Amino acid sequence: MLRRFSTAFATTATAAAALLLATSATATAAASAPGFLGGADLPPHPSSPWYAGKVTKGLPEFAPFCLDGVLPAAGGWHRDFGTDYDTGATQISVRTASNAAAAKLATALERKVAACAADWLRTTPGGTASWQDYGKLPVEEGAHVYGVHTSVPDSEPGVHLYGIGRDGVTVTVVKWGQMGNLGDAPVPAFKKTTTTAVNKLNP
Repeated sequence: MLRRFSTAFATTATAAAALLLATSATATAAASAPGFLGGADLPPHPSSPWYAGKVTKGLPEFAPFCLDGVLPAAGGWHRDFGTDYDTGATQISVRTASNAAAAKLATALERKVAACAADWLRTTPGGTASWQDYGKLPVEEGAHVYGVHTSVPDSEPGVHLYGIGRDGVTVTVVKWGQMGNLGDAPVPAFKKTTTTAVNKLNP
């Protein structure tokens, strides 16, 4: 009887230890993700709530408009947001190896977005595009907001806002978009979104 009890106890203890290790590993993996926006942090949509996807390790399957080829896969996380209409958003955050690497990535992202309209025009015959620098934000190591508008004949125009910021070694970029022009973009609200995004990062 004592032997059976000891064996059962050992088996139970082993299972409990395995469960504890698995739970700890899951918690560690979750804790390694930078802090992300929630749906309520995005500019309010007049006719729909925001729906937030899961915080997912890695980059999106398809790079958001203007951000292709500039984001490193290592250290990346992303979250997609949507509404009942055409308005959507994506946040991508990357934890880099150092403050210098983070600063370099943030600069590369800003240059990529600032050049996006001109780059798009070169590959889109008949299209029109424009961009706007909405300025810097005084949050953590800094943030910057841009707008990009694109249009092709016989199609709805598109407007995109980008918030790029850094806290320590972590860089985040928030991309918001819908049909419309730069005049339709909720710039003041998006600046608040960008500030919130940077403040939520875990450096």
